[in-house]
Amino acid sequence: MFAVIKTGGKQYRVAADETITVMSLAGEPGESVTFGEVLMLARDGSSELGGEALQGVSVTGTIVEHKRGPKVISFKKRRRKNSKRKRGHRQDLTVIRITGIQGADQDGGGKPAKAKAKAGTNKGAE
Repeated sequence: MFAVIKTGGKQYRVAADETITVMSLAGEPGESVTFGEVLMLARDGSSELGGEALQGVSVTGTIVEHKRGPKVISFKKRRRKNSKRKRGHRQDLTVIRITGIQGADQDGGGKPAKAKAKAGTNKGAE
């Protein structure tokens, strides 16, 4: 089973006991973090995509460490002008170990009923 979560403006595919590196998050090493924005959930050959189907599903993890990414150098030179600029940047990152996916153990029995109700509403409106 795996899930796709969104944090820091990026999407990550996560599963239990994996380690991911995300943009800096508040918290100390050892603290628990919960990601409520789950975009997709896949289990036993079936998948569910966003919306109402994934309400109540969350991914939890533990902060392992805070670190900094590799140095990126920005160098600009204007030829024949004796002008140049060199700047470096290192992004702050947080390493997280995924501990589990909550709310994924529920039976998806309610999902088809909602789909039938919506389909019935659309047919009656035509």
